[in-house]
Amino acid sequence: MDAFNYLSVLTSIILGLAITQILKGVRGMVLSRARVIPYWPTFAFAVFLFLVDVQVWWAFFELREVRTWTFPLFALVVTQTTSLYLLAALVLPDFFGEEAIDLRKHYFAHQRIFFSLFVVTLLISLAKPIFLEGHLPDDRVDVAFHLGWISIAVAAAITKRDWFHKAMSVTSLLTFLVYIALLFARLR
Repeated sequence: MDAFNYLSVLTSIILGLAITQILKGVRGMVLSRARVIPYWPTFAFAVFLFLVDVQVWWAFFELREVRTWTFPLFALVVTQTTSLYLLAALVLPDFFGEEAIDLRKHYFAHQRIFFSLFVVTLLISLAKPIFLEGHLPDDRVDVAFHLGWISIAVAAAITKRDWFHKAMSVTSLLTFLVYIALLFARLR
């Protein structure tokens, strides 16, 4: 077994747990639907994070070409996948008990930590090529998308304006679909 295959097991497990966390939240919403007070940006971000987790796992395959793995590089990759798990754990509440579950209250109760963690995740994503090649990603489109999401996430961490979060949830999901189509449509 080569280093990539060995190391990819742990990151795959963490991403699998993140996806499981989102699916568990969706399951909880379905089972608790009579008690759920919906807030559609929560649903949009659950779909968004599911797609991000799948895309990160897809893009991780590019790291198979890394010949010399260092612990700092691997720690960076594990930190990124761990932050994705934490985002997945925050996006939907745990559905226990008999009380009503207000998704809007849940969203804004965790909004600052959620979007701050999202900024950290994006910064880690930008840092990986620095650890690998000594510079930012060569693809300016990739960097532009990252910087755009960072600026939106910083604004989302600061503001509690409902209209902003609604617009941003749709914008994030749609721009991520464009990002995948432009940069990750084929396995490299």
